[in-house]
Amino acid sequence: MRTVLGDVHPAGLGPVAFHEHVLFDIVPPGAEGDRDAPIRPEDRWQVDYRSNEAPANAHQTEVDAAARELSWFAQDGGAVIVDQSVAGLARDPAGLAAASRASGVHVVAAAGRYTDAYLTPEMRAMDEDALAGLFTSEVTDGLDGSAIRAGLVGEMGCSWPMTEPERRALRAAARAARATGAALSVHPGRAPGACAEILDIVEAEGHALSRTILCHMDRTHPDGEGIAPLLARGANVEWDFFGIEQSHYWMGDTELPMDRDRVRLIARFADAGHGDRILVSQDICTKTRLRGWGGHGYGHLLRNVVPLMARMGLEAGLIDRLIRANPLRLLTLEETPA
Repeated sequence: MRTVLGDVHPAGLGPVAFHEHVLFDIVPPGAEGDRDAPIRPEDRWQVDYRSNEAPANAHQTEVDAAARELSWFAQDGGAVIVDQSVAGLARDPAGLAAASRASGVHVVAAAGRYTDAYLTPEMRAMDEDALAGLFTSEVTDGLDGSAIRAGLVGEMGCSWPMTEPERRALRAAARAARATGAALSVHPGRAPGACAEILDIVEAEGHALSRTILCHMDRTHPDGEGIAPLLARGANVEWDFFGIEQSHYWMGDTELPMDRDRVRLIARFADAGHGDRILVSQDICTKTRLRGWGGHGYGHLLRNVVPLMARMGLEAGLIDRLIRANPLRLLTLEETPA
């Protein structure tokens, strides 16, 4: 497993938060508002309800604050966290290394880039070969001019409909994942057909769907319909909105599931034989979901969701697969094919 402080053997490691943002800036392009405004206690609930619509809420780039949040995660039993803040989201490999060192939590950084709206014109103009070379080097050599290497490709940002630059980037990412032995994580567009199209592109590039993760089942297939065909193709699916306990979705007219609903869906697909290809996380990308701003923090999964899973009848072996074995398998770099 490749972390920001070097490669480590996954054997014996504890729980993993597979899809998080530790240092990030996901302020929507063109958003109005004061990025530096304090989030006052009397406004916190409303800011959180509207999530990243408030620029002040949608970025956290302070290393000391990140280290504090990771330390709380460690106190809850967390061992590994994956920062999927790819290019376009203020990726900061040196900051991740400092936060990891200060907290003792293993941090995995990500190669790749986000949706077109967050990219510079120069990044959008890159051709497929250049992108494949860049993403490969981010795993093998280092990120953003550093010697700190990525241990995962993605979350690769895809819109709906997918733009041509996003298609090029996804094809390049699949090639880079295949070349490096890394897993590929993909942020699908907000439409039921988005995930199938992504798998078609990835499969055509020769990257194994068993090493491909489709993020955000919570908002792409909120009632679970449409997930079975993705699992039937061998892909991994991820419920990563744990801790968002509201039906309102600020990025579309979608009724989100609650944590208990997520666990029911996971149990259903695990009972159907897919327990080895399900991932869980929280996708924290706003201040108000962090403990320092009154939120649940990265450890919610361990403090609250694991006991909920047990109360709802999930077996201990399945819970271990969800929070440890499945993510560690995908974070283990496979031997590069000849």
